[in-house]
Amino acid sequence: MIVTGCSYGGRNNDVYLDEAQSLLGEDPEGALSKLNGIDVSDLRDSATMARWALLYSEAMVANKLTAPTDTIVNIAIDYYGRHGQQAFATKAKSLKIQLSKGTKEDALVSALYLQKEKEFMLYREKSRREQTLFIGIFVLLLASGIIIWQRQRLRIRQTENDALIAEASSLKESMTDRDSKLASLLANRFTLLDELCGTYYESQGTRTERKAIAEKVRLQIETLQKNDKMFAQIEGTINDCRNNLLMKLKEAIPTLKPEEYRLYALLACGFSNRTIALLLDESIDVVYKRKSRLKAKVSETHEAEFLTVF
Repeated sequence: MIVTGCSYGGRNNDVYLDEAQSLLGEDPEGALSKLNGIDVSDLRDSATMARWALLYSEAMVANKLTAPTDTIVNIAIDYYGRHGQQAFATKAKSLKIQLSKGTKEDALVSALYLQKEKEFMLYREKSRREQTLFIGIFVLLLASGIIIWQRQRLRIRQTENDALIAEASSLKESMTDRDSKLASLLANRFTLLDELCGTYYESQGTRTERKAIAEKVRLQIETLQKNDKMFAQIEGTINDCRNNLLMKLKEAIPTLKPEEYRLYALLACGFSNRTIALLLDESIDVVYKRKSRLKAKVSETHEAEFLTVF
């Protein structure tokens, strides 16, 4: 309703201004009367105001009237000067000079002129209020938009943080459980084996009462030496515990021999040299030599991870 009303009022003012402009040549008094009939405080914009001021000043000059002040003509001069419309600005300046040289003075005309000045003041005050209102609304909308945008960002960030915290918590629990299980698995599987091998090694060639124990341990070790299923379990455990170390080694050194691979796997278990010697059915000296050659071969890959087992 406001937009429609303003548009309708603006069209009426344009019609009045067009009529006044057409009357300037033939009926200057009628043109001035038409311009006085416009309520300046109701004009919709500064361009219409400047046009009215220019026509009003032109009508007074055409009627050879003297303006009591320069307020109205200055409206046109200021507007057209600021907007670079030099032709209209020059015309307004010329009218200002002519108004000061008018030959007629009319009390009614002066009173109407002063009335138009008051209406212009009302228009300017109304424009300032509207401008302040529009700026306030704009600032309010901008602030509301920023607040909504920031709240949305915070909400999204909070959601992301919650997801990351939940994921980190889950990962931490998973890692803790995994480390605990792997540590237990390694302890149960390899510690006992290492102790058995150590016991057997120490028991060889001892007194008769220890021969039975040594024989039993020997049988268990021989079983481990020939049991591929057990070695596969050891291999899988190493990969689980050490980030697929053996799988990476096979990819890095495809020419690795089976006996070299088996030696590396036993080293990755953390077995002592004498335990490895028993499991491979080799002497400790041979184990040392094979271990040295294997280390040199693995070093060629320049992967520090592979050297951690030595």
